[in-house]
Amino acid sequence: MIVRFHIDQFEAGRFDYRVTHEGEDLYADAGLASIEECISAAIDGLGQDALGAEIAYKNVISGTYPLASLALMGAQIAQHAENSTAAIEELLRQPLGR
Repeated sequence: MIVRFHIDQFEAGRFDYRVTHEGEDLYADAGLASIEECISAAIDGLGQDALGAEIAYKNVISGTYPLASLALMGAQIAQHAENSTAAIEELLRQPLGR
């Protein structure tokens, strides 16, 4: 199964995450210090049937990754999620048609 990690920042330096499968909440946690920490904690709670995860930061999906990649490259994947979300947010601030 492929799950989704929904990660949000609720105040400066404080993040939360929620793990879902097909729209159903599986588990969650809050008060973590970074996106990378959320990814690591989310992986720790997964069972044997999970093969990979979509990463969504502030509702922007930055990619789907095998669990092994998430575990080995958590910092890079966290940075990619942050960069992807920032790029989308910048596009949304621009006037239409530009």
